[in-house]
Amino acid sequence: MKSEPIKDLRAAFHTEICQRLLTLNSTGIPSNADGGQDTSVAIAKHIASALGASRGKKLAPQTAGAVFEGAVTNFTKNVFSRLGHLRPADLDIKAISARKQLVIGGYEQYSHLIEVQKIAKEHPELAVFIGNDYTVASDVVVSRIPLPDRELEKGGLTLDNQFARHTPLREQNNQTPIMHATISCKWTIRSDRAQNSRFEALNLLRSRKGRVPHIVVVTGEPTPTRLASLALGTGDIDCVYHFALNELIDAVDALTSKNAGQNKKLLSNMVEGNRLRDISDLPFDLAL
Repeated sequence: MKSEPIKDLRAAFHTEICQRLLTLNSTGIPSNADGGQDTSVAIAKHIASALGASRGKKLAPQTAGAVFEGAVTNFTKNVFSRLGHLRPADLDIKAISARKQLVIGGYEQYSHLIEVQKIAKEHPELAVFIGNDYTVASDVVVSRIPLPDRELEKGGLTLDNQFARHTPLREQNNQTPIMHATISCKWTIRSDRAQNSRFEALNLLRSRKGRVPHIVVVTGEPTPTRLASLALGTGDIDCVYHFALNELIDAVDALTSKNAGQNKKLLSNMVEGNRLRDISDLPFDLAL
């Protein structure tokens, strides 16, 4: 594969974003800004200018979400395909277009939830105890398929039918894909939806059998206070990734409003505290 600078792959990602998603309306307000909040508009304008956004029609929320998921998937695939020497497993990265209630039931750590849901449907009187809080609709899932013994034995290890009989990585034990990571894509973060990703993360943590997948959020939200609603704190989401962190930092540094200092400090705390990273960091973190 042709070697390519990470900055070029990142620029291609932003080009894809600007072609459809990040646009300016007739008054110059970017599509990811909260038009009623001066700080949001100022930061978003700075980012839009840095990325070369132009006038265009703002997409409906559902369409915007799908476009953002597609762009994040494309970028992650593009970079991750060049990191095979770090993680040789053949990982599959795909956006989940069909929002089925139990999409996570198709992955090894959560396959037992299919039976749980079946029991709840067959016995409504038990549903109140079982609940349905395990429901998660992932946006982008990274998974790996179980491997046949011939692949597992390439390093010089010989397998038999007496040992290693329960590990899901071995194909003869398990035929269900193993969830390696789940990526929640939020083009913007609004107060009424800010905690959706946290709720899904907690459900992924408490509902699984086996290892916890990477649980991350990617967003295009320009406002530090709204980013903090997801980025601050630990225990659920691994990390929040911004689609243009370098440009966001420059935009916040350029603020001159009375709350500029507060926004700069908040953003700095998130970045230095390893709670907010750039989209270019994501593929490498998934290789961990």
